[in-house]
Amino acid sequence: MTTTRYFITYSGIKLPFNLVSELQEQEVQNRNTYFRGYFDSKERLSGFDKLAYGEIELQHRYTYHGNGRLSSAEITDIDGEVTMVVFDAEGKPA
Repeated sequence: MTTTRYFITYSGIKLPFNLVSELQEQEVQNRNTYFRGYFDSKERLSGFDKLAYGEIELQHRYTYHGNGRLSSAEITDIDGEVTMVVFDAEGKPA
């Protein structure tokens, strides 16, 4: 099961991003830019969309190893260019 939550921004530079300043769903109607985060049943961030003026300008999708560490990150930019980053079981880029 996936849960969707909304945020103003993120902090840090490591993957997966840390979404911060949570918004209620009705609050996004008054924002030009926000993040729509998807969380798995273990409350891990499985991905997000960065929306600006109703359009998706950045997407991240994450998978995890059995030990909970990040396994992969698929990043799609505003031009549709996809970058895949793979991590070993220790969470280091493979």
